[in-house]
Amino acid sequence: YRRHLAARGNRQTVMLGYSDSAKDGGLLAARWALQRAQVELLETAAARAVEVVFFHGRGGSVSRGGGKTAHALMAAPRGSLRGHLRVTEQGEVIHRKYGIDALALRELTQTTGAVIAASVLPRPPEPREREWREWMPQIAADGHRAYRNLVAQSPGFVEYFRAATPIDVIERMTLGSRPAKRGAMQSVENLRAIPWVFAWTQCRSGMPGWFGIGTALAAASARHGAAAIAAMARDWPFFKALLSDVEMVMAKGDLAIAERFSELAGPLHDVFFPRLAAEHAETRDWIERLQGRPLLADDPRLARSLRLRNPYTDPISLLQLDLLQRWRALDRPDDELFRALGVTVQGVAQALQNTG
Repeated sequence: YRRHLAARGNRQTVMLGYSDSAKDGGLLAARWALQRAQVELLETAAARAVEVVFFHGRGGSVSRGGGKTAHALMAAPRGSLRGHLRVTEQGEVIHRKYGIDALALRELTQTTGAVIAASVLPRPPEPREREWREWMPQIAADGHRAYRNLVAQSPGFVEYFRAATPIDVIERMTLGSRPAKRGAMQSVENLRAIPWVFAWTQCRSGMPGWFGIGTALAAASARHGAAAIAAMARDWPFFKALLSDVEMVMAKGDLAIAERFSELAGPLHDVFFPRLAAEHAETRDWIERLQGRPLLADDPRLARSLRLRNPYTDPISLLQLDLLQRWRALDRPDDELFRALGVTVQGVAQALQNTG
């Protein structure tokens, strides 16, 4: 194999997967695991005079590696971009990013510029980064514990998920190239990552993109001080990009509409929605506190876009809720109600973007 590598200029491509790690362990733990894996692979390869080219298997949603490409590239570990980049683009984002010449030019310009900047003008050493990296395993563990406690260790959560989101509609729509789940859905692990994120986005919760973050930030601030964690959020590109992505997910969600969907779960609504609402409030509070500003205050373009879109998106969500109740009451026949539900699913997905 060394001869094979030598013939390829001692360059090894390594693909990074984003989907199942976030679904099974939460966004915070998944992002840190990927960051740590890249650093360790770079060190191992450098010791053997091999150059690593990372192939980022990113999806459309933040939970599956989506988000702002240029920010993610600038937050990549030092040495991971040396003039080379391989990345997948989810089908749903192709039209949004490249469907119009001006948009395609902007996306390619920003991505190319980020690769060049990270390759030619590497970030200067940050003396505090070593300490921050020492803190991250515990921060990630706190987020992982909170997330797993909800999705894997709470009896009735799978039933709640199936009632409080339109996952049953998504499964029948056969939107992807593979079945939505692996066998009977007895746990979250049986569900594929795309429909998992897609369902939570459709009900306007966006839960996989923020749950556990607030708990972890609160614990980290208690250990190290809020000022120290705020410095991480301001001066460490990895942490800054992570919180920026969480901020975007929260800004696109609507917990009032999510509560209406949650009420479809009957008694399970009272079990799970207060936990979701409490974590949502804590996450938003800590992000705004650490960043020193309201959500999207530094992204007026996205804030304006949401202000323009939401008056159209919210009625579609409420229409979907009504159709879902009626469709389920009739034991889910494949008729006009199902076709109408499919239209609302597409409408919400187009409006929110970063959905699956």
